[in-house]
Amino acid sequence: MNLTMCVPCVFPRKIADQVADDGYLVVVPDLLHGDPFRDEAKISFQDWLKTHSPVEAAEKTKVLIAALKKQGVSEVGVGGYCWGAKVAVELSKSEEIQVAVISHPSLVTVDDMKEVKHPIEILGGELDQASPPPIVHQFEQALDQNNKIDHFVKIFPGVAHGFACRYNASDAFAVKTAEKARADMLSWFNKYLKKHQELSLHES
Repeated sequence: MNLTMCVPCVFPRKIADQVADDGYLVVVPDLLHGDPFRDEAKISFQDWLKTHSPVEAAEKTKVLIAALKKQGVSEVGVGGYCWGAKVAVELSKSEEIQVAVISHPSLVTVDDMKEVKHPIEILGGELDQASPPPIVHQFEQALDQNNKIDHFVKIFPGVAHGFACRYNASDAFAVKTAEKARADMLSWFNKYLKKHQELSLHES
């Protein structure tokens, strides 16, 4: 049985449903405990991070993955958005997963990329201030130095941070871009994960 795990900033159910429609078992853990950072938050992002560490979240996710594997899951792919991208990258440094996709990442560093052990796809936005194109290209250069790790990097034109999961549904360009990003993610998962056929978490 193969699993994809979505770790997005907001709108996780919609994205999870769309990935599941392509034939995957999808799990969306509540790593933010119902308290995502919002633009109108009364505290700074740095203060919010003090109680929402993505590194700690990755460790908790490893426990979840271990439990799922006991129930029959054999391969795991992780899709991380914004804050969740850091979680996905931390997991990609371990042996718990097989493949990762990160979209408009936050908190990810070049040093992180040097520790990645599994195929990774990075989807950035031309206008993203959290991980602008020059930073994303530095990620790519770090990955290029390790020819054992397959990777794919793409910058979507004309879009800012959050384009893959926090887009305006009434904006045709935004919707089309998000759909392209999702298609790229699924293509990457399809390349490395074998789709499960009529399996449930209760089957081994």
